[in-house]
Amino acid sequence: MNHQHEEHDSPPSFWSSRYAIGLLVIGAVAAYFLLTEHLAHVVGALPYLLLLACPLMHVFMHGGHGRHGHHQNKPDDVDDKTSHRPRDPS
Repeated sequence: MNHQHEEHDSPPSFWSSRYAIGLLVIGAVAAYFLLTEHLAHVVGALPYLLLLACPLMHVFMHGGHGRHGHHQNKPDDVDDKTSHRPRDPS
């Protein structure tokens, strides 16, 4: 029984190559020495990194907001729960 499957050989990903492993090891060594030798500088930069994280999180975590045309596809009989207008008490 001879099964011939046409396999599409995709190139291996970068993160499974030996270059990526070497890059990760060098990055880990650099991070270790940065933290041990320059701890005062790293701690001094933490408030700025926190402030930098706010706009980055806003950009990357709110990716679904602001897509063009999503308001145009709503039906005319939209429920009042989704509307931002106050309801008429009468």
